[in-house]
Amino acid sequence: MAILARVEIDEARLRAPHAWYFDVPAIATLRTAGVSLDPRVTVIVGENGSGKSTFVEAVATAWRSGLRSAVKHWGPQRADEDADLHWALSLHGERPRPDGGCFLRAEVMHGLFTDVDAAGTSLRAFDGGLNTRSHGEAFLGYLESRVTERGLFLLDEPEAALSFTSCLRLLSLLAAVADAGSQVVLATHSTVLAALPGAAILEFGDHGIRVASWEDLELVNHWRAFLSRPESYLRYLF
Repeated sequence: MAILARVEIDEARLRAPHAWYFDVPAIATLRTAGVSLDPRVTVIVGENGSGKSTFVEAVATAWRSGLRSAVKHWGPQRADEDADLHWALSLHGERPRPDGGCFLRAEVMHGLFTDVDAAGTSLRAFDGGLNTRSHGEAFLGYLESRVTERGLFLLDEPEAALSFTSCLRLLSLLAAVADAGSQVVLATHSTVLAALPGAAILEFGDHGIRVASWEDLELVNHWRAFLSRPESYLRYLF
């Protein structure tokens, strides 16, 4: 069985049955049909506001609460502005849950890395500290330190910290994570990260949630069109 095989919403545990996030088609689909995840890598794509981060944040909070022990630096704590969807999530998968892996979201990585640096020897020593590095190098260094920890790796738009070359390096890391028996769930706007070989792709949008191929993604088609003829887009802006 996959570490996390399926995510559903338990209506009996809903604190806010009419919450705003159920107006988001992808989250509405999650409520009515649930969503199954690939045992190795699932890539989630979609426009801003399509529910990607809402989904990943809720899974991360629900997952952390079910770990057998307090895993230091598994990821940032839930933020006040995060939706309360996690209360109602039903996570189906391996039991007991492996304690490895991590949750990384771009906008709060600095705070997480500050905690890691302050902990000193409680985690693998980082020469000079994570926050003395560039954003991208700190991200990759932290992830590299956890590659051998079998568990669930949840990444929310990590490309915000990464150059094109660093995205390629991340692809290699994620393949190593999956090969070591872990599972990856990645929300991204990056055509590079979405191209991870063998990954299942879920596209969030007005249609709800659907399985897609890389070649057919709106994300990919827009970038292809823009790179071939940027003026066809720019003339509408300027």
